[in-house]
Amino acid sequence: MSWTLKPEPVSTLLLLIITACLWLPAASPAADTYKIGGIFSSTGRASFLGDPEKKTMQMVVDAVNARGGIDGHMLEAVIYDSEGDPQKAVSAINKLTHRDRVIAVIGPSTTPTTLAVAPFAERSRVPMISCAAGIKITDPVKPWIFKTAQSDVLAVSAAYRHMNETGIHTIAILTVSNSYGESGKHQLENQAKEFGIRIVRAENFGAKDTDMTAQLTKIRKASPEAIVCWGTNPGPAVVAKNVRQLNMTIPLYQSHGVASPKFLELAGDAAEGILLPMGKILVASKLPNSDAQKPVLKTYIDQYRTRWGQEVSGFGGYAYDAINLLLKALKGSNGDRNRIRAALEGMQNHVGISGIFSFSETDHNGLSPDAFVMVQIRNNDWQLIDKEL
Repeated sequence: MSWTLKPEPVSTLLLLIITACLWLPAASPAADTYKIGGIFSSTGRASFLGDPEKKTMQMVVDAVNARGGIDGHMLEAVIYDSEGDPQKAVSAINKLTHRDRVIAVIGPSTTPTTLAVAPFAERSRVPMISCAAGIKITDPVKPWIFKTAQSDVLAVSAAYRHMNETGIHTIAILTVSNSYGESGKHQLENQAKEFGIRIVRAENFGAKDTDMTAQLTKIRKASPEAIVCWGTNPGPAVVAKNVRQLNMTIPLYQSHGVASPKFLELAGDAAEGILLPMGKILVASKLPNSDAQKPVLKTYIDQYRTRWGQEVSGFGGYAYDAINLLLKALKGSNGDRNRIRAALEGMQNHVGISGIFSFSETDHNGLSPDAFVMVQIRNNDWQLIDKEL
C-alpha cells in the first residue's frame, strides 16, 4: 500500500505560519556600536602621561554605556599602547583606521607621537583629539586634528608675565631635544622680545639624559636671572636635582609638561621653589567657588579617585576633555565622521578640565590664557601664586 500526503489548503498553511510567528520573541533592532580609538603612552617612559589618560577614557566610556550610550549606540573603546614611540603610534593609527574602523581617535599622549600620526588621521578623514601640548599639532590648522592640552604658546606667555611682575629680565633656557622641546624653545625665543626678556644662553638635553651639569655650568657662566627648563619627565627632574647640586639659587621655571604628582616624586626635595604654569586640576580645591571650572574639576577628581583609587593629574584631564568633547559631537551624528568633525569645530563654551573650549575653523585648541594659573612648589605641594602678586 502506498501513502500519499494530501496538501493542506493555502489558507491553513498561512494560519500555521502566523501562529508560529506569534510565539517567536520580538526582534528589536539594535543600534550599531560606536567604536572609538585611543592611542596612549600607557607604558614606558611616558606612562605618567598615558596611563591616567587610558584609565580616564575607559572610565568615561563605561559610565556612558551604563547610562545607555549615545542616541542608543553603545561605545567600544579600542585602545593601543604607543609606549611613547612614534613608529608604534603610526602602527596603532593604521590598525584603528583600517582594521578596527573607528569613527574617532583620542590621543596620542605626546607631541612627537601626535605629529607622527596626524597625517594618517588626516588621510583617513578620522577626527582625532590629541592629548599633547605642542602648538604644531594645531598650528597651522589641520581639518581633522584637534587637541585639548593647553598650548605651549599660552604656557610661555604665562611664565613671561610672571617674570615681568617679579622683575626678571634675563634668562637661560634648557630644552629637551624633541618636538615638544623644540616647540617650547621656539615660543620662548619668539615671545621674549614682546615681554622685554633677553635669553643669554640656550642649551638642550636628550630625553634619556641622566645628567645636565655640563649645560648648567655653561648657563651659570652667562649669569641669567632665571632658568627655564622645557621638557617632560624624567629630564626636568634631573635638571632640578642638578641645579640644587650646583647650588644655583636663581629661580627655576618648568613647563606645564611636568604638572603631575610624578614630578614631585622624581625631583624630591629639589622641587622646592620651582615655578610653572599649569592647568587648574592640581589646585582645584584652592580655586574660588566662582570659577566656572571648579564643579567640573571636582566631578572628575571624585570619579577618578573612586574608580581607580589614585590621584588625578592634568594629563588624565586632557583625555577627560577629549572624550567629553567627542561625546557632545557624537550626539545626532549617526556615527558620520564628517558630522563629528563639523560638530567639534563648532563647539563653543565647553567647560572642561583644561579650560573653557571654543573651537573654530582657525582654532582647533580653543583655549584662552585663562586656561593657565602660575604655581610654585612648596612643601611637596602645588601652591597658587597668581593672587599673591
